[in-house]
Amino acid sequence: MYKSLRNILQRLENLFNAAFGQALNPWHHLGAITFFLFWVILASGLYLYIFFRTGVAEAYQSVEYITHEQWYAGGVMRSLHRYASDGIVLTMLLHMLRNFLTGRFHSYRWFSWVIGVLLIWLIYACGINGYWLVWDRLAQFIAVASAEWFDWLPLFSQPLARNFLSQGDVSDRFFTLLSFAHITLPLVLLLVMWVHTKRMNHAETNPPRYLAVGVVVTLLILALIKPALSHAHADLALVPGVIRLDWFYLGLYPLIYAWSPGAVWALVAGITLLLLAVPRLFKPHTHKPVAEVHLDNCNGCERCFNDCPYSAIVMKPRNDGRPYALQPVVDPNLCASCGICVGACPSSIPFRHNELVSGIELPHQLLTTLRADTDHALATLHGNARVMVFGCDCAYDVRALQAEGVAAISLPCIGMLPPAFVDYALHDARADGVLIAGCRECDCQYRLGIHWTEQRLARERVPHLRQRVSLQRIEPCWAGRQDGELAGAALATLRARIAQLPQEIPVDEDKH
Repeated sequence: MYKSLRNILQRLENLFNAAFGQALNPWHHLGAITFFLFWVILASGLYLYIFFRTGVAEAYQSVEYITHEQWYAGGVMRSLHRYASDGIVLTMLLHMLRNFLTGRFHSYRWFSWVIGVLLIWLIYACGINGYWLVWDRLAQFIAVASAEWFDWLPLFSQPLARNFLSQGDVSDRFFTLLSFAHITLPLVLLLVMWVHTKRMNHAETNPPRYLAVGVVVTLLILALIKPALSHAHADLALVPGVIRLDWFYLGLYPLIYAWSPGAVWALVAGITLLLLAVPRLFKPHTHKPVAEVHLDNCNGCERCFNDCPYSAIVMKPRNDGRPYALQPVVDPNLCASCGICVGACPSSIPFRHNELVSGIELPHQLLTTLRADTDHALATLHGNARVMVFGCDCAYDVRALQAEGVAAISLPCIGMLPPAFVDYALHDARADGVLIAGCRECDCQYRLGIHWTEQRLARERVPHLRQRVSLQRIEPCWAGRQDGELAGAALATLRARIAQLPQEIPVDEDKH
């Protein structure tokens, strides 16, 4: 069931890839879109607040003035505020669903998952509170239903519902309190959103520009086609008849009367506890060893610290007496065992004739083993247009590409591959080209593996590819588990290109 849902998700993403391209696929930026929608809500809310008046009568009148007398500005802003609020619920839930189906919720990610569960209810609290402020028939229904719902809990000496028996029971002070809550809750939400991303290095909180523009244009179209409008003014002497529910926020409210307040509390508590338990219920059976620091080969350059996607490495004062100020220390609770730090280390050079030990390594994926596997793979290459393929365990299985003249090795993450290994494969004409394969663009399983690899190959980030290596002999390919055609096409493109290049002559370096 789990794998079937994940396969459905990948096929759905393929459709979006065809329409938007990998870099602008909304599924790859759901978290960033959620952050962006928050800023849209904040900006539109600030404008609305300028004209909003607190009070039993003034609240409804000011909202009506904004909606109808200022339809060209205030009305659009109100609709933007409404649809962006709905959108943040949608992207938040899709973001959580996608992370669940892709296994991005356990081990080093459990903290962000748990904070994300808290964010769900904070966002719902902010949205429901906003509906109260309009004080129309919908707000009346929400107020009475909420009071009856909370009255089921043995927390209050007097029933809250008694505050909504007649029109005179609701005071202007009550709206001042609601207004204060509608300012305070989003600030708390922003703080928790920051905590949600705190353990992530270089967390993406802004979507690509074109995607952000597309989101705003979509919201504007919705605002113009179907403006957000109020119901009739609240009247506690009447029972609201037909009301238009916002199902993104208010889907639970009919259940309070269809079931019972206690049953709805049980549902909410059950959903919350189940979501909180997900990292424990779906805990992986095996735990990969975390990265280990080898101080004899470490000069404290901080590259592993800068490149770690989950801030699992901290720099502390040196304690081995060597003439360097700092040394990296790995937090085992945050380490993803991705190996990106290995690819960042300047000691990860396969050309060393002595024992190959880097400044930081994965115990289960040693560099000396990687060099031996690379040597063995290169020795099997024969014929023309020989290609060495380095791939990623989380992406398309590049071992399926192996054929005459093609050898492949898979790593925990493509970000683990030191650029020197590309040079090593091409050196002395042992291979004619190198295919670098990883997860889909902007969808690296370890967040930054693809990004750092692209920058290292482009010689924009250290350690970078040496100038002597021709970029024409390198082909990147960002392909998911089901993207066999994409990987095959990238390999065919590389082989066709290197077949047109002059044949390199092996160099006997002992003579120089």
